[in-house]
Amino acid sequence: MSAAQTQKEGGGGGGGEGGGGSWACLESLGLSQKELVLAEALQMEYDALSRLKRDKNAPDAQTSGEPTPSDSSFHRAGGPCSVPALPAGAPPSQGGHLYILDGPGLTKRSTADAKLLPKSFQTFPDDTPPAIPPRNPIPPPPPASSSSGSENPFLPVRAPAATHDVNVYTPDADLPKVLSVELDYDIINDSLARLNSGRRDGPGKPVARSNTLPPQVPPRTYLPVAKSNKNQRRASADPVTPGSRTSGFGYELFQVSEERDEEVAAFCHMLDVLRSAYPHSDRSKNAGLVWSPWVGQEELHRGPGLSVKVSVVSAHFREPLTFTCDGSSTADLIIYQTLCYAHEDLDHLDVDDYLLKVCGHDEYLQNCQTLAGLEYVQHCLKFDWDVRLILTQRASINTELARTKDDDELASTLNHGILLQERPIKQTVTREALTLLLDTFHNEAESFTLAEAELALRVERLVQSVKALCSSLAAVETPDVTAALGRLPACPCRLQPKVLKDASVLSIRENREKVVEKLTAAILDLVDLYCATFNANFHTAPHSHPGAAPVQEAGHAAAVLSFNVYAAHRVPVTWAASYEGFFLSCALSHGGVELCAPQHTSKQSVSKYLFHLVVWDQRVTFPVQISQLPRETQLTVTLYASSLPPPGGADEKSRQRRSAEALGWVTMPLFDFRHVLTRGRKLLGLWPSMAGRSVNAHSGSPNFSQPDSVILQVDFPSSACDIRFSTPPAADFCPQYDFSRLDAGSQVALRDILHKKAFFWLTAEDKRAVWEKKAFCQAESGALPLVLASAPCWQWACLPDIYALLGQWACPGHLDALGLLHASFPDQELRRTAVQWMDAISEAELIDFLPQLVQAVKYECYLDSSLVRFLLRRAIGDLSVAHYLFWLLKDNLQDSQFRARYQHLLAALLCCVGRGLREQLDRQCWMVSILAKVAQSVRDAAPTARQTVLREGLEEMKSFFSVNSSCRLPLNPALLVRGIDIPACSFFNSNAVPLKLSFRNVDPLGDNVSVIFKSGDDLRQDMLTLQVIRIMNKIWLQEGLDMRMVIFKCFSTGRGRGMVEMIPQADTLRKIQVEHGVTGSFKDRPLADWLQKHNPADEQYDKAVENFIYSCAGCCVATYVLGICDRHNDNIMLKTSGHMFHIDFGKFLGHAQMFGNIKRDRAPFVFTSDMAYVINGGDKPSSRFHDFVDLCCEAYNLIRKHAHLFLNLLGLMLSCGIPELSDIDDLKYVYDALRPHESEADATMYFTRLIESSLGSVATKLNFFIHNLAQMKFACGEDVPSLSFAPRVHSAKSDGVIRSLYVCAHARGTSGGKAHTYVVKVEREGQQEAQLVQRTFEEFQELHSKLRLMFPSSKLPSFPSRLVIGRSRGEAAAERRKDELNGYVWHLVHAAQDVSQCDLVYTFFHPLPRDERPGPSSSRTEMAWTPASGKQLGEVKLSICYRNDKLFIMVMHIRGLQSLQDGTDPDPYVKLYLLPDPQKTSKRKTKAARRTCNPTYNEMVHVNRHKTKQKKKKTNDDTISVEC
Repeated sequence: MSAAQTQKEGGGGGGGEGGGGSWACLESLGLSQKELVLAEALQMEYDALSRLKRDKNAPDAQTSGEPTPSDSSFHRAGGPCSVPALPAGAPPSQGGHLYILDGPGLTKRSTADAKLLPKSFQTFPDDTPPAIPPRNPIPPPPPASSSSGSENPFLPVRAPAATHDVNVYTPDADLPKVLSVELDYDIINDSLARLNSGRRDGPGKPVARSNTLPPQVPPRTYLPVAKSNKNQRRASADPVTPGSRTSGFGYELFQVSEERDEEVAAFCHMLDVLRSAYPHSDRSKNAGLVWSPWVGQEELHRGPGLSVKVSVVSAHFREPLTFTCDGSSTADLIIYQTLCYAHEDLDHLDVDDYLLKVCGHDEYLQNCQTLAGLEYVQHCLKFDWDVRLILTQRASINTELARTKDDDELASTLNHGILLQERPIKQTVTREALTLLLDTFHNEAESFTLAEAELALRVERLVQSVKALCSSLAAVETPDVTAALGRLPACPCRLQPKVLKDASVLSIRENREKVVEKLTAAILDLVDLYCATFNANFHTAPHSHPGAAPVQEAGHAAAVLSFNVYAAHRVPVTWAASYEGFFLSCALSHGGVELCAPQHTSKQSVSKYLFHLVVWDQRVTFPVQISQLPRETQLTVTLYASSLPPPGGADEKSRQRRSAEALGWVTMPLFDFRHVLTRGRKLLGLWPSMAGRSVNAHSGSPNFSQPDSVILQVDFPSSACDIRFSTPPAADFCPQYDFSRLDAGSQVALRDILHKKAFFWLTAEDKRAVWEKKAFCQAESGALPLVLASAPCWQWACLPDIYALLGQWACPGHLDALGLLHASFPDQELRRTAVQWMDAISEAELIDFLPQLVQAVKYECYLDSSLVRFLLRRAIGDLSVAHYLFWLLKDNLQDSQFRARYQHLLAALLCCVGRGLREQLDRQCWMVSILAKVAQSVRDAAPTARQTVLREGLEEMKSFFSVNSSCRLPLNPALLVRGIDIPACSFFNSNAVPLKLSFRNVDPLGDNVSVIFKSGDDLRQDMLTLQVIRIMNKIWLQEGLDMRMVIFKCFSTGRGRGMVEMIPQADTLRKIQVEHGVTGSFKDRPLADWLQKHNPADEQYDKAVENFIYSCAGCCVATYVLGICDRHNDNIMLKTSGHMFHIDFGKFLGHAQMFGNIKRDRAPFVFTSDMAYVINGGDKPSSRFHDFVDLCCEAYNLIRKHAHLFLNLLGLMLSCGIPELSDIDDLKYVYDALRPHESEADATMYFTRLIESSLGSVATKLNFFIHNLAQMKFACGEDVPSLSFAPRVHSAKSDGVIRSLYVCAHARGTSGGKAHTYVVKVEREGQQEAQLVQRTFEEFQELHSKLRLMFPSSKLPSFPSRLVIGRSRGEAAAERRKDELNGYVWHLVHAAQDVSQCDLVYTFFHPLPRDERPGPSSSRTEMAWTPASGKQLGEVKLSICYRNDKLFIMVMHIRGLQSLQDGTDPDPYVKLYLLPDPQKTSKRKTKAARRTCNPTYNEMVHVNRHKTKQKKKKTNDDTISVEC
């Protein structure tokens, strides 16, 4: 009879025939399909035997008047159990959604269930497995009289029961447990009712019916379980009849609390203490507002004396109040000045009652902040925007994000936060399912004990029940289980060779009882092991207070470290056919450094007992005493095997040559969070080995998140005392000496080592030298990571000296302390000190380094650490920190190795921030899930249907905002939006098809918020690149160098999706260049013409060129240092204000884009001739190019000074999962690019050569051209062509209909140029005066080419040929072209109306600013140097220094050289002499520059100093002579 048939026939009754049907729905309780089939078969056979016995005993039972007992494990005497109906107001069985961690299919949320849940978490996702239950004490059972009428109308009626036990199910104290599938609760409740019926004499109550089946509510605190005697826990095999049993095995599974893990319980206690230090009443840490970032006035270096134009909007004025103030003015001064205009009497007003809000952003200025130090003000000054502020009363501001009194009163629990995440930490078998399997085993054990015949069948059924139990308990078969089963004869389901040979031994009942007793004890031990490993919410014995064990100091333990490796469980079947010679390599390490040689086990093959496993049962002993182990020692176990050759394809020699392949690994700390040496039996889940895995990945928790992971069983020795590692005090004395006391040779050698800036490249000799001379390095704060990385050992006896050195070291800056948080420094005291040094960091700066700090959490040995406390403390006090920390933690949940830690930290953050912010983050996650679904549907749609699919998908966003009045964007918590402007939304034609979204701003005075949403692209690399560029920009600002960098935000909201800020008024270089045709990338004028078009006035253009020079220099330095590749002209953008910036950082650290075997990125960075054309103001080098080179070299050297910072930032990200930043070789690229060992002069020469190399690279332009061709397929036919030199479009309606056109004259173009311009007389209807416009022949040609894109050639007049016989730039040729152009424009104005009056024609003949000048536009003045006056033939710029008995002269630039007599530019070079020098022995010469009057050299020459005293005196009158 199948499960479905049994269910149908049994219905809801409790008859014996209906028991098997209840198995069909119990898969939701944690049982696999295979286990269900096995258990159902056993149950059906057992039911048949029960009916046979019942039929035989029926006459006796009727005679005696006793009820007939049922042998089924589901049913007892007492009749069927009816299913009570739910009351009318019962909630639906399916809960609503919560999107803190969204999963697939999350599209809406139910508000009906939200009213039934706690205020802090309105809804729960219905697609997550059961999570850890909350820590609430178990309430007392309701009185028997109230069983029929429960006080809670939503709870079903309970049947009367006996006395209460901890095993009682109490749904009124439990939160709903959410299951991943839709359940038939009636069938499950019916099964559980039959399971409990008839247990009237037991101590527990029946399991109550529930539509959610929540887990048991445990006591609040965890108490470790004392070891108990197995034979006292149902191990007796006394003969009993099946009907006389009053309770099953499942009723000895006692409940434990959510914090059943002692480490989690201690972590929750820490949260209680931490939260109590920040009560909701402290408004300085709980303002409920997003504060405008304050980055420090020193970063602008223009505070005092800086003029800031401020516009304040207030309800007191109809128009904004605009005034100018000093940059050092504070916000409260602005408030006071504004109130002075509005009120005559200020006595009754308090400035602190008002705040200034940034217009368009939901962020506020703190009254004590200066304007010049605000990031928003600096942003406005960079782009010449007015500072727009809104004066608001503090009492009228919405502070819904602030923590409340209710938030403070909630206990610290991780359950809610973990339940909100899409993947729970553990997916364990449920208590109900294990109870069912234990009952089945108990029944089979009793049947085996009582069996007098058919012994082989009983053995088979008993082994099957044990196999089902072990399969549900992670498929682990302990040696005790194996030994107990070995006392049974062989059976088909178990192929172990070591079995009982003589089955006649089991014919004696006492022998069978002994087998059952040992098997029962082994199974209970296995359940204990499973509960301790997987943190199950049940246990086999009630908790009791353990006695205090004696403690032994680890530093005095002389015993060597050893443990026993038993077996690898859950070995895949395919391994048996693919590998042989399985062995384990066990290694001890500290900070990635091995403490001794790895120890190996013997080689074994896969065995088949109940399951496939590899058995070693071998002792592993390390030649290291426990006293020599550092506290943070990690044990790494790696599983190796040799692959089997194909059948018949290898001989014995090739078999021996095959190397072992790593199949899996696991790492665990030897000392737990209480610093006690681990002991007892452990199960360790192996992580699959991957090619290229770095050492940094050898950390984290065992792999229990993957259901098929191989599990290793290790037995650590148990001792009568706890071996504890206590922190020793620092030594009393630590020597410290001045660096100058070292001899000259040692100083040079030590400096060379310290110039490496990072410890990654220290050799063994370097470490030995640094540690020996550590007392001389203490004045160099940045050298601390190098010194500590050179420490020979970190054992208990060495720590006092290290701690003394740490305490005496000059306190480094908080940026230097980042280097001490790397995985190479796991010592807890060291990391605590580093975090303490970072405590002074501001919130804005903390957000800059938050990604690295979140990654550094991986390198903490335990859940609770100083770094975790620091992050939570700062998140409690600042909403922006909490916002960004949430999204960073959420993104890192995708890292399976560290998922458990990040889940706990994310749950702790949600517990700390309060209900208001939790709900806000929930809305953000909900919105992101909707956008991800829309982006996926748009990408999957056909190109022609994408816009329609986008608009249909965004209708769900309208529904979202109808439910939620507003939502903050993950990109920035200050971006508060209230809706989406669907008509303004579109998408980009690229591979990922990112969405261009326009959100409506909540602030009516703010513009719409435009963002790009990407789905399918990993934005973590873009985030990291932009973060480093932002830090570079801040370093430049701190040094007084404003590189005019465009810094935009990018944030990953999950793997493969995220948001990017859109920069307004910017175009890609491709779009600018293709205005001059598909070959525009080979031309020099496109960028200059585009800037001229958008900046027609001379002053505007000069400002745009200045912005271009600075921003281009900053981009060159940043892209080179970071090795940013895949730089085509669609990845570089230019603002109309002249600011250039890069986007889309898919390739970096030198990982170039490849075209087959060809490297597409051939130049050091992108610097092309059209960029140089803008800088020079033409096609010849000018002094402005000198300024550009100087800017690049200065910016490069400033970054080099902070090389250790960037190496630390990228080093902390080595384990973040970015493919192009995964090992030290990737980090080595940045080290080589920064060249920290070179002097500034050498670095200046080096970067100058890079500029020359990039400018002369043809590959960059060719790459641009190929990309232009590739993008032609995305060109939209509906796009109207535009003219490259016209800033806007004009029409006949706006300008008036053109009556006639006449080319009346021609003249030379810009001074020094040879091209002619043609003056066109334009007459319009209704206008008496004609207009004169100046156009070049190339511009006429562009007009004709754009018209050909719009109209067929038959409608257009023929255009004059570009080819001119003879001199094409002479007067005669210009006169001929004037006549030809006259004919062209006459036919154009008399062409068909759709041609002659099209917008393109009217835009061409609309006057431009240059047409208003009396003559051709003059050349623009240069930015830095003025022309030389008098008889000077030029000027040379030198840099001179003297060191190490040598005179160093750097020849930098020359300007103002005269052209040769034939009008050509010279090939200048420089000669230098040290005069007097009659023999000219001091002559030095540079290389020659090609065809320029303003050459750049940046070459270093040196002259040896005279050694004799006489010559030394003689050189006092030496002079330097320079010849060109």
